[in-house]
Amino acid sequence: MNVFRKAIAILTGCFIVSIGVLLLRHAGLITGGTAGLTLTISYVVNLPFSLLFFLVNIPFYVFSFIRMGLRFTIVTILSVTFLSLLTAVDTFLPSFTVPMFFGAVLGGVSIGVGLTLLFNHQASLGGANILALYLQRKMGIDPGKTNFLFDGIVVLLSFLVVGMIPGLFSILSIVLTSKIISLYKHRFVKPVKLQKASVSGAGA
Repeated sequence: MNVFRKAIAILTGCFIVSIGVLLLRHAGLITGGTAGLTLTISYVVNLPFSLLFFLVNIPFYVFSFIRMGLRFTIVTILSVTFLSLLTAVDTFLPSFTVPMFFGAVLGGVSIGVGLTLLFNHQASLGGANILALYLQRKMGIDPGKTNFLFDGIVVLLSFLVVGMIPGLFSILSIVLTSKIISLYKHRFVKPVKLQKASVSGAGA
C-alpha cells in the first residue's frame, strides 16, 4: 500500500508540474531546469530537442546513480518519462495563449507544488533537482536556493532567445517555484540514504 501511495503521489506531482510547464510555454516564457536549458541549446545547435534532452540529463543520472542510489535514479528516470508524455499532450490541444503575468505566477506555483510533492516522496525530475536534494542531505543547503540558482542561470542564458520582458517574467516564475520548495524543505531530509562514492554501493 505504501508503494501504491508513493506511486500515486509521484504521478500526481508530475501531472501538476506538467500543468505549470504548459502554462509557461503558452505564455511564451522559458522553463527552468534541464528542459529550459535544452530548449535554449536547441535554438543554437541543429539537433532534435528529444536527443539534446537525453544528452543533457546523462551527467545528472550518473551522479544520481553514484550518490543517491539505483532506486532513486530509476524513479527519477520514470518521472521524467511520465512528465514528457504528459507535456506531449499539448500537441493535441487547441492553440491558446496565456498572459505572461498569469503564466509566470500560475506556472511557477504549479511547478513548485509538483516538485515539492516529488521531493517529499524521494523522486525528482532530473537535472538540478538531483543536485538540490543531494546538497541538502549532504550539506544542509536549501534545495529551493539550489534550484533557483540553476534555473536563474538557464533563464539568463535564454534572454537572447525570448527577449528581456519574457525573460523577466520567467525569473518571476522560478522565484515562486523556489519559494514553495524552500517552504517545505524540512520534509525532504530523512528518507534517502546517500551512497558512497564507489559505484559498487549505488544499489545498496
